[in-house]
Amino acid sequence: MNGNPSFKRMHRALLPLLLGTALLAACTSDQDELQQWMDQQKKDAHPNVAPLIPPKKFHPQAYEVATGTDPFSTQKLSVAVKQESGQVNSLLAAEMNRRREPLELFPLDNMSMVGSLTRDQQRYALLKVDSLLYQVKVGDHLGLNFGRILKISETALELREVVQDAAGEWTERTNTLQLQEKGQ
Repeated sequence: MNGNPSFKRMHRALLPLLLGTALLAACTSDQDELQQWMDQQKKDAHPNVAPLIPPKKFHPQAYEVATGTDPFSTQKLSVAVKQESGQVNSLLAAEMNRRREPLELFPLDNMSMVGSLTRDQQRYALLKVDSLLYQVKVGDHLGLNFGRILKISETALELREVVQDAAGEWTERTNTLQLQEKGQ
């Protein structure tokens, strides 16, 4: 039988088929183990998902012309056009046309009032900026917001600044620098 050539051919064809079947059987058992492990992991896993917040109920409100702002107001339109065209407010125009002073290069946060003095009935404040001492009087400018000194007392310096509000308009506001005690 072993000498029969057809038996050898059949043996050569059958051997890979038997080996493939054995490998598939081994894979099937591994696949069963894998499936059992995945099923166990699904049982053990407890996902922690926060519940979705329901959307807020929308309550429409009727537009009442008498109490509401007219969306087509020419006043609102002129303000928007003015802002877009870059027209400068009169407050800002006066500030832009004057010569800058040295203390306008520093923010107020970097300045501290360390003293005041009176000379020839004129009160001066002593400001410390970057370890340098400056002497200022009423009318001098300082800070980044076009600040102009309005009043100097023994304990504080009051100034007017020109700043942009939320609507984009330039307005005035007052600010103060308090005398810094030695320990501060």
